[in-house]
Amino acid sequence: MSTNDNLIETLNDLIRINNDRIDGYEKAIKETDEIDVDLQGLFQKMANESREYVSELTSQVLSLGGEVATGTTSSGKIYRVWMDIKATFSGHDRQSVLESCEYGEDAAQEAYDDALATDADLPVSIRQMITDQKASLLTSHNLIKKYRDAHKAVNSL
Repeated sequence: MSTNDNLIETLNDLIRINNDRIDGYEKAIKETDEIDVDLQGLFQKMANESREYVSELTSQVLSLGGEVATGTTSSGKIYRVWMDIKATFSGHDRQSVLESCEYGEDAAQEAYDDALATDADLPVSIRQMITDQKASLLTSHNLIKKYRDAHKAVNSL
């Protein structure tokens, strides 16, 4: 596989994980109660964040002459199935949805770590884009975790 092909595949992996995030947050919006407008707004923001990242990554793949990935990762499908099963047993409660979202955020961080550790030759501009996206996704992960922890603390009173 050529260096260019490795780079395109690395970028396509990130497109897939962002597609997972979009699907996961759209599902999370549906899973939350109508009263949880704060979560619905947060989840919409995070889905839009991934849409922006898909656009940036797509632009890079096309500029390298590659074919842009569509769909999601296998692990993303597992994540959504896990969310379905968990919702069946625990209802559509706030805690379950937040835990599922944190699980998805962990997977996104892992995918970005893998991309930065790849054998593919990452030009400085692409490495910086991936690093910036990863940092932003970490902020989102930490926000989900804060919501989860705050909800858990309130419910333990």
